[in-house]
Amino acid sequence: MIVLITGPSGSGKTSFIGSLMESNPRLAFSVSTTTRPMREGEANGVDYDFVDQSVFDELVADDAFVEWAVVHNNCYGTRRSRLDEMAAAGQIPVLDIDVQGGVNVIDIYQDDLVSVFLFPPSWEELERRLRSRDTDTSAVIDGRLATARQEVGFAPKYRYWIVNDDLEAAVNRMKAVITAEDCRRESFLRSPLV
Repeated sequence: MIVLITGPSGSGKTSFIGSLMESNPRLAFSVSTTTRPMREGEANGVDYDFVDQSVFDELVADDAFVEWAVVHNNCYGTRRSRLDEMAAAGQIPVLDIDVQGGVNVIDIYQDDLVSVFLFPPSWEELERRLRSRDTDTSAVIDGRLATARQEVGFAPKYRYWIVNDDLEAAVNRMKAVITAEDCRRESFLRSPLV
């Protein structure tokens, strides 16, 4: 099982994923590779693998990514080797990627993927969250809001929809999804009564 969580910037993915992962030791965050500059409080190899454009281009040329995309003028990608290592260790990879990359991952993994689109409760709340971060200029925030309207158009490609109106309730809904996925017959290697 691979868990993909996507939603517009400001939908609360970071807090949502953090709370979710605290609830299940099998879940492991798949650290993406990015050319985006590191923000205050972030750590290389923990939040992202931060690389320059030339390194990212080499990884693309080596077909190292399951998916990659340019988002807000920065490159982001999910390394195939990281997912393979996590699966070999018995972990459930949790991917936090943009909508474009998410659609690519859905196409590759199909039924082996638990795809979730995380919605903010309203457009007004989304704007409030983006502005309260105090990390971007007003022009960047306006761009993120315009992008969010386009991204929501891809939500029908995702198997599950969760509204992040209350963090604890949203995480509980996601825990129920994971429990249900664990109970699918395809999750068993053989009948429990063999």
